[in-house]
Parts: sequence; C-alpha cells; structure tokens
Amino acid sequence: MRKLLCMALFLAAPAPAAAQDLGESEIIVTGARREAEDYDASVPAIGLRRTADFAVQQVTVVGDTRDAVKRREEIFAMIRGAIELAGHRPGIELATGEMIVEPLTLANYKNLALSSDGRPDTDRASFLVKTRLTAGGDRKAALDRIDAFIKAVPTVGRAEMRSSGDLTLSVVGPDQYRGQIVDLVAADARATAARLGPDYAVDAKGLDRPVEWSRASLTEVFLYVPYSYSVVPVRR
Repeated sequence: MRKLLCMALFLAAPAPAAAQDLGESEIIVTGARREAEDYDASVPAIGLRRTADFAVQQVTVVGDTRDAVKRREEIFAMIRGAIELAGHRPGIELATGEMIVEPLTLANYKNLALSSDGRPDTDRASFLVKTRLTAGGDRKAALDRIDAFIKAVPTVGRAEMRSSGDLTLSVVGPDQYRGQIVDLVAADARATAARLGPDYAVDAKGLDRPVEWSRASLTEVFLYVPYSYSVVPVRR
C-alpha cells in the first residue's frame, strides 16, 4: 500500500508512518530542506528539478456551538461529509500528517486532534486537501479545484471549513529518484574533470546520503543528494 508524505505543516496525524521510511512515502515540500541532525545549509547545484506530485492545502473546520459535545459532533460531521464528497470528486484527495502524510478516511478521521480556536466555546480540527499536478502543473488550476471543493462541502450546524496558510507541494517517494540524481552528479563531475585534462579525476563524497528536497517554484521541487566532490590529480 502506498504511503503518502508531506513537510512543515502542523497537523495531527492518526497512526503516522515512520519518518525514516521514505521509499514510497509522500512528503510535504516547503521552502526548507528535510530535517536532519547533520544539517548543512548549502544546497548543491546539481539535482533533479521536477513538477511536484500534488498541490496541498491545509484546511480547518471551526465550530462555535455553545454546547461542547454538540460542537465537536458538528465539526466531525462536517469532516465526514468532506471525506464522502471527495469520493465523488476526481482529482481531490484528503490526507493528514505533518511530514509523512496518510490518507484521511472514514476509519481514522475521528483521530484528528481538536484544539481551541482562541475564542470561548470554539474548537477546530485541521487536515489536508490535495490535488495531483501534471508536468508543468498549473498552480491556479490546482488552487481553483481545491477552493471549489472546500465551498462544496456541506455545512453542519455552526461548523465551517476554511483554507489555512498557503498552498504547498508534496512529492511521493523521493528516494526513488536517487539513481537519476546520482547520474546527473556523475555527468557533471566527469565533465568538470575532462575540462582539466586526462591527468585529473573526481573524488566524490556524500552520494550514499538520503535524498533531500526543497521547493524550486510554485509547482516544482528540487531533489538532491547532499554530495560534494573535488577534482584531483591522478596518481600514477
């Protein structure tokens, strides 16, 4: 079963997948790289730039019914309605998670955390609405699809749904692109060494590191391995 993954959002995730298991996971991509204990602020010049797999929007359902039990029932009923509606909207998927994203379903939606909305007698719950991007993806078209979905979700009592924060991106299984990235690095390294002549070779490091990511444009991500290399004289 394919896992889904995403970065730098602040949602509660029911039964999240292990953060280190990224082979088939879907990752949220913002302007930041993935977190690592040995973080290096420099991003290498060579990597793979591609259209993200999904445009992702965080949404929040807020309820302010005075009775706490009824208020929470209305919030979850509206989320349930969103899940049911998404099943009839091709191209729209619901998910939850912070970095690793999992599908939001009728089986797990009540695991979403409720928190105060900063006002008396008010609660809220957040999740993700996402839509797939095609090559050269159109950000406006993706945002329009998500906005149309949010507006179409039936209200329940005093609960209401609204978007929260900016549209972000996700990529599925970033580690699957390792081979392509290494090929790009190797080609660049060979070309650099060749410019200096046959008496030079490349000493590369870091190509065994996990794939990292950053946002490259409104709809594109930059995937890379935090490598370094130097061109050195050949010992004869």
